[in-house]
Amino acid sequence: MTATERPLGRSTIARYAVGSIGTGGFGTLPGLVLVFYLTDTLGVTALLAGAIVTVAKVWDVIIDPVIGYRSDRALARTGSRRGPMLLGAIALPVCFLLTFAVPEGLAPGWAALWVLVAFVLCATAFSLFQVPYIALPAEITSGYDNRTRLLTWRVVVLSAAILLFGAGAPALRRAGPDEYTGYLVMALVAGLVIGAGLFIASFTAPKGQPTTDASPATPRASAWRGIREQYAAGVRVLRRSAPFRALLSTFVLQALATGLMLAAANYVAVWVLRSEDALTFLFLALIGPAILMAPAWGAVARRVGKERAFAWASLLFAVATLGLTPLLFAPGAWVYVPVALAGAAYAGMQSLPMAMLPDVVSVDAATHGEGSAGSFGGVWTAGETAGMALGASVLTVVLAITGYAESVGAEVVTQSPAAVSGIAIAFSVVPAALALTSLATLARYRLRRTDIERAAEAQEETRS
Repeated sequence: MTATERPLGRSTIARYAVGSIGTGGFGTLPGLVLVFYLTDTLGVTALLAGAIVTVAKVWDVIIDPVIGYRSDRALARTGSRRGPMLLGAIALPVCFLLTFAVPEGLAPGWAALWVLVAFVLCATAFSLFQVPYIALPAEITSGYDNRTRLLTWRVVVLSAAILLFGAGAPALRRAGPDEYTGYLVMALVAGLVIGAGLFIASFTAPKGQPTTDASPATPRASAWRGIREQYAAGVRVLRRSAPFRALLSTFVLQALATGLMLAAANYVAVWVLRSEDALTFLFLALIGPAILMAPAWGAVARRVGKERAFAWASLLFAVATLGLTPLLFAPGAWVYVPVALAGAAYAGMQSLPMAMLPDVVSVDAATHGEGSAGSFGGVWTAGETAGMALGASVLTVVLAITGYAESVGAEVVTQSPAAVSGIAIAFSVVPAALALTSLATLARYRLRRTDIERAAEAQEETRS
């Protein structure tokens, strides 16, 4: 710990980490079950299902920079980012329940429209929480190792949440007398748990005094000018920070890889491994090692640096997913071994870049002044959202090309060998290629511990 690095309280770490129960749940469930719900319960075609998820996530990408800018303004005006976080925490459970409340017997086209509207509202509520949440670490602590500690425990909770929702959701879904009721029960229970996690974490946001005069330069700036300035703020932080561009590019590519695997997992269990129970075992194999390895990656980062540890985790993930390729011709229980290695790597791929992001923000603040953490968070969340959304979209394109047959309710269908092979490739070869590509963008990240510590010292001197 450096001379300027203040201790980080356990209560702060705990409240911040609890937010990952909500973010992990919302990040997992729609990616895991929404496309499957659309194609195999509502009878929506694979391409239309992919379009629904993509449109909702594109909307998310559009509004994230706006929310980030407004979060910075709220901080300047009130001294806290808590307001929008609480609004998102309260609204999200209601919207999440509506997403899976499609009445039985509704025509596939109308069912698709219902899900689209509800899921867009979900995405909006989630962004209201997530964007300020991502910005908080840069404000909670200025220390290089403190940020690693804060984000390490967040990923431990995140991994546990993914396990809880990924393994528990199928059980809740099967608890209903039919598929429609099962999904409704799942959405009700999951929505309440997600909302509780977000609500508690909202109080991590410091409630302080205004830092600047945040009033507009003109009394009534036009709405268009305001929106243009909000996007311009995001573009400015992206253009002026080369480390941010490198880190964001790496994270987006990896979000695309993990989003693709998450969306494909249900299909792998049902059509490749031929067992719905296999989905639970896949999540146990993935998340068990992730929970154990998150603190280990933190220790590695303290020893060799975050950027090198992140590269090692990314390479391990690429090797593990490439090891899943034999699913094409010899599916079996052996699959849980490379999935476990991918889970161990996943812990580092989540905790390390998230701990590096506040370092990037602090270095930028030392040069350009504070007050842009929300804009960084908005662009980051938009990139992550785009990557996850495109993962599901890539899967639906593969399903459509290989002739995947959708179904309604309990209708029984048979998939062609080409469709099953497409699922296996989407779960193995494509994520491996994306992870390897991400190593090239990570190589352009140049910040080291000494750079971050100098920036922290400069910030402390400015504040004092």
